[in-house]
Amino acid sequence: MRLFSFSSPTTGIAEGPGQSTPVSRKRVLWLSCTAHALHDGYTDMIYALLPVWQTDFGLNYGALAILRAVYAGTMATLQLPAGRLAHLFGTRATLAFGTLLAALGYAAAGMSGSLFGLCVALAISGAGSSTQHPLASGAVSRVYGRNARGPLSIYNFSGDLGKSALPAAISLLITIMPWRHALWAVSAVGVVVAAVIALFLPSMPKAESSIEEASSQNGNGSRSGFSLLFTIGVLDTAVRMGLLTFLPFLLKAKGISQPMIGTALALVFIGGAAGKFVCGWLGARMGVIGTVLATEGGTAALILAVIGLPLTPALILLPLLGAMLNGTSSVLYGTVPELSSIERTERAFALFYTGTIASGALSPVAYGLLGDQIGVQGATLATAATALAILPLALALRPHLRTT
Repeated sequence: MRLFSFSSPTTGIAEGPGQSTPVSRKRVLWLSCTAHALHDGYTDMIYALLPVWQTDFGLNYGALAILRAVYAGTMATLQLPAGRLAHLFGTRATLAFGTLLAALGYAAAGMSGSLFGLCVALAISGAGSSTQHPLASGAVSRVYGRNARGPLSIYNFSGDLGKSALPAAISLLITIMPWRHALWAVSAVGVVVAAVIALFLPSMPKAESSIEEASSQNGNGSRSGFSLLFTIGVLDTAVRMGLLTFLPFLLKAKGISQPMIGTALALVFIGGAAGKFVCGWLGARMGVIGTVLATEGGTAALILAVIGLPLTPALILLPLLGAMLNGTSSVLYGTVPELSSIERTERAFALFYTGTIASGALSPVAYGLLGDQIGVQGATLATAATALAILPLALALRPHLRTT
């Protein structure tokens, strides 16, 4: 089965890892990481702004939920079209324009005076952010080729840095200036990043192969392998988001104070960021399947431990639980290029990210409804069962992967 074709004209900086310069590869990686940090920061910055908008516009909780849904929904649904635009105009132009659009959307939010205006502005920003995941991750996978798994883990980790930095920055800025001015300030950062991408990201022209040619290169085995990987990604996201929904309630039942809940969640997120970074490299060295089996099995075991243990031991385990929860994602993202031809890398990433984002939005609702029926502890046990359900899927994926 032919998994890669390094003679393709789809990349202008190199036709294979051995033919591209280290400087070009590093430039693609760090600019992709910068774009990831900015766009993920823009995505989560909304959480810090919702209380401000509630006060300023007199919005109820339903309206606030709409604002978040508009951004996330636009970003998720436009990722596939973003990949098609890259085939028409090139990765560099599309990613730079998307970054500019995301920044201008927040600038427009700073000028809006109504709920409708905020929705339009966030839809614009979400549309811009739809370009980042498929194009930046696709660029990294193209220039590193068979060695992309480690760099993709760095790219994946950079998103967590943005999620930490930009919400914190906007929270600080709105204490020293009006929130509208704060939005214009962070929008200016996005404009600068867009300009840097347009000027310095090495050119990667549109693919010349047709979709049909790319599909025939892949073969039925690779398509079925990608379907398995996609399903694992959706379930892995469901486990993560479902557990995070119930974790505060589990800890509250153990007697944790309200201020300590934030600290507990921070322990999970810190472990998660480390897990993304480390597990991508482990996947490159220990194998995809072994790493997925370890992280998902570890997730299930740690969920059971957190349910059964007293508060203090449970808190001690939270960073490790976070590493297991998030670590699988780096391994999965790094496997996407292996199950797609190089001509369709952006499309494969777009499909994968669309599925995981949709799962992140819908799974808390599903687990929440289950929790209403069987209680918090029962629903949390269901997340552990979902993690265990991934194990046979991972074993079924093994024959589709490249052996080294």
